[in-house]
Formats: sequence, structure tokens, C-alpha cells
Amino acid sequence: MTRRYFGTDGIRGTANTAPMTPDVAMRVGQAVGVHYRNGHRQRVVIGKDTRLSGYMIETAMVAGFTSVGVDVFLLGPIPTPAVAMLTRSMRADYGVMISASHNPFDDNGIKLFGPDGFKLSDSDEAHIEDLMDSDLSRELAAAAELGRAKRVDGVLDRYIEFAKRTLPRRMNFEGLRVVVDCANGAAYKAAPLALWELGADVISMGVEPDGFNINREVGSTSPDALVRKVHEVRADIGIALDGDADRVVIVDEKGNIVDGDQLMALVASFWKQEERLVGGGIVATVMSNLGLERYLQSEGLTMPRTQVGDRYVSEYMREHGFNVGGEQSGHIILSDYSTTGDGLIAALQVLAMVKRESKPVSEVCHRFERVPQILTNVRFKSGQPLADSEVQKVIADGQSKLGNSGRLVIRPSGTEPLIRVMGEGDNADLVQSIVNDIVSVLQRAA
Repeated sequence: MTRRYFGTDGIRGTANTAPMTPDVAMRVGQAVGVHYRNGHRQRVVIGKDTRLSGYMIETAMVAGFTSVGVDVFLLGPIPTPAVAMLTRSMRADYGVMISASHNPFDDNGIKLFGPDGFKLSDSDEAHIEDLMDSDLSRELAAAAELGRAKRVDGVLDRYIEFAKRTLPRRMNFEGLRVVVDCANGAAYKAAPLALWELGADVISMGVEPDGFNINREVGSTSPDALVRKVHEVRADIGIALDGDADRVVIVDEKGNIVDGDQLMALVASFWKQEERLVGGGIVATVMSNLGLERYLQSEGLTMPRTQVGDRYVSEYMREHGFNVGGEQSGHIILSDYSTTGDGLIAALQVLAMVKRESKPVSEVCHRFERVPQILTNVRFKSGQPLADSEVQKVIADGQSKLGNSGRLVIRPSGTEPLIRVMGEGDNADLVQSIVNDIVSVLQRAA
């Protein structure tokens, strides 16, 4: 399916440059309002992260929604999973999160949720794209039927209480020293407050957003500062969220990084023991490490893979009856609690398991040995480098060399002009050589 606006996770791009312009944002609001029009006055909730361009995109979307008669409830800076939760709890017809997730400040994006709090399907997005490129003037509301817009107070408190209620009754984190890095993003208030209310000794980082510093040398994609802080204050655990707090990375007391694969293995193991795991395994993507798959097999569990994107994981979970899934990058979907990746809720579950085990995080969270995995990004300007015959040949040669001892995943990014080249296998030198060969040919083709 050829997409004109939507990528792996909504619409994303450089702010004030197509497709992230005010005009496109306004047309998204109009198209979504028309797409869901069903005879009653609609309601939409809109959240955002801390990027400077969020004000521009938010205002344009308000104009779009109200122009087709939709009432708008503005949530302000708030995590993406909170928008999904509030879409349901406020009985909205759909929800919007304005964020480019882990990208730098000069990018922005639009994520859409249906009335059930789940991200939209490919078919919904395709229809919305068609509407965006059509003449929407016929759909404008009469003057007396224009939508209203207002800001909503207290939404962070609602989300914090929701997250805390996912824990067992009387669970607290007293005695745990926790460093939380909020990436100067959407969870800069919610995450430290939730952890403090649960009794933890909290040291906060990345909680001074200025519109420009989101994800800048902080957060789940830049955990080095968190590693240093964990050592400095002798913390029991470090928690790194990304710009919109839908993903999480953990740092143990020794400064080792615990990624989404290890966290999924941890949850699967605990929930299996507690007879809470549904579906006989977990759902991951093609990027998850082969070591995770082997570990789950040893536990008698399955691991079906989807294409990259937490919404594809979520869709598979719903269709096939799983309640745990996610991505190596730290999107952890626990569908007993949330409809999308939720970095704070995932972190709270990990802390609860650490508390129950009364062991160091390095012991609790290390479940398997990773198979050597190499990921390299190749930037391209235009065209389809993967269609080049030399590129296809070097990829086929690499797969032949690996045989059954490893995997190759070469794919275009859904959010940036990059080709992602991932290789993994038991022979690290062989994997490195194969990845180098593919990257070299791709760079010539790009």
C-alpha cells in the first residue's frame, strides 16, 4: 500500500515542512472528523509533548476539527498512553497525540487513536488520506454548528492514578532509589510524581523542557547520561522514557542497559508463573533478538513476529489473544492495562517484580544472553535503494552465508529517510562482515 502521509506510527516529519505543516494538520482534523461522522456531535481529545512546534500543530488541528463540527478537549503536555486511556475514559470519539516520539525537537508528528483507545488500522488511515486530498469544503459545519474547544484540567492526576492502579494492592517502592529520565518530554511531571507517591526515593532527569531539548542527550535513545547518574547516586535502578513516554529502557544498578527484549522476557516469565500470561507466549517484531526467541522456546512459550511498529504488535495481540507484546526499542504493551505501549506502566511492573524478588535489578532483569546483533542506518535522499539489483544480490548472498544460524532484516524506516540494516547470528565476525557488505552497496545505491 502506497502511503502519502502516514508512516509506521502516524504522520511524521520536520516541523513546518511537508507533511508537518499547519495546512496538513488542519486537513487531518477535518478528514478525521468526516471519517468518523456518525450522526452525533463528536468529541476529540488532543495531547502533545513538549516540542515548540506542538503549539502550531495543535492550533491548526483545533481549527480543522472545529470547522467540521467536532468539540475539542485539549489535554496539554501528556504521555501518548495517557491520550489513549483518556480517549476511552472521557468517551471521546477519537484521540490525537502530537509528537515525534524519540525524534529530535525539530520533528513532529500526529498519532491517532480510535474510540477504543487503539491506533488506527491501515484501512482507516488510507480513507483519511483520501479525504485529506479531496474537496472538504462541502463538509464544513454551518456557523451555528461549529465545534467548541477547551482545555481540560486534572488529566495528569487521572493518568497517574490509572498507572498506580495497575499494581497489586499495598505495593510500594519504599527502600528503592530510582533515577527517572523523562527525556524533557511528555512525562516530565507524571513519571517522577507517580514514583514518589509510590514511596520511591526519586532522582529526576530530563524534567526541564524548553521546547528545544526533548530527547537531546537524554531519554531512552540516549541512556548514557542515565547510566552515569545511576553510578553517581548509587541508585537501585534507572528508568529512561522517550519523548512521548510510550517506550522505556531500564538501567540496572551496575549501569547495564536492559532493553525491551529483556523486559518482555521478564514479564513473560513472571506472568507465566502467576498463570496470568495469555496466548502461550508474547508478540514481538522482526527486530527482536534471536536470544529472546530461544529463551521463550526454552520456557515452552511462542514468539510470533510482526512488522516493525507497536500498532502491528497490538493488532496481532488482539486478533490472536495475547496480553504481552512489544519491541526491542522499549515499546511494551500489556493489554491487561493499556491499549498501546506505556513506558511508565511497564516500569512500574518491573519495579514491582524487583520488589517481590528482593534481588538486585541486574539479577531480576537479565533473562537471556543476547545473540550478537548489529544495526546500521543508511540515509538516502530519494528513490528506492532496496530495489537496486546489486543491493538485492548482496542481501541474498548474506542470507545464504548465515543460513539457519542467524537473520537479516533490511527495511526502510517508517519515520525517517533511512534504510535500517540489521544482522544477527552466533558468529559475530560473520554478521559484521555481512552487514558491512550490505551497507557499502546501499550507500552507493542511495
